[in-house]
Amino acid sequence: MAASGRAAGPEVIWARPERTGRGPRPAFTRDEIAEAAVRIADESGLAAVSMRRVATAVGCATMSLYNYVPGKDDLIDLMVDLVVGDYRLPDRPSGDWRADLLDLARQARAMMRRHPWLPGAVLSHTSLGPNALRYMEHCLAVLEDSGLDDALKLELISMLNGTVIAMASAEQAAAERAKESGHSPEQRQAAQAGYLKSAVATGQYPLVARVLAGSGPVGDPDEVFARLIGRVLDAYAGPAAG
Repeated sequence: MAASGRAAGPEVIWARPERTGRGPRPAFTRDEIAEAAVRIADESGLAAVSMRRVATAVGCATMSLYNYVPGKDDLIDLMVDLVVGDYRLPDRPSGDWRADLLDLARQARAMMRRHPWLPGAVLSHTSLGPNALRYMEHCLAVLEDSGLDDALKLELISMLNGTVIAMASAEQAAAERAKESGHSPEQRQAAQAGYLKSAVATGQYPLVARVLAGSGPVGDPDEVFARLIGRVLDAYAGPAAG
């Protein structure tokens, strides 16, 4: 320990006992604190989450909150892990690893729609808490008979999560832009389509013109999501994944 009493290096929040066993019973649990922080982030965004505001929400002094959570980074770790606990994980895999991972991807996308701050928080806070470890354990059980070696299993899980985060982030960005501009995504797409039609008509972009002429409508977002996740899974479906 450093002279100040603080740990000399970084410490994971879950490595610290929630209660030492000495003194009075804590007034709040970590989950209750994280729940208050999640409500704030859902209403006002992650930037609105502060130790002071969370302390007010749970009904304690700001300095008292530090007795439970050392700082905001630890608080966000707790928030992410609390939300990850929303995964509905069956007792055992179905035996179809592709279907199981697609279901998890759909759950993750829905989770990120409910909590728009989550993609950014996951990217910046990578500590694996108890719920994240439970999710990881389930993913590895799903892939147990996939034929992939352990390194490729971890790579696939990371690729799947990254793809969902990227797609959810793009959806959120489009929704926020529509809200700010006052124009719906459909209106923006129609305006973009009109511009592209006039641009390719000049003959300066023959390859773009050919591709656009041969492609149909973008399609239902849920179908597009499932198709793209399926292509990620296809890349790992071979006996040795290439």
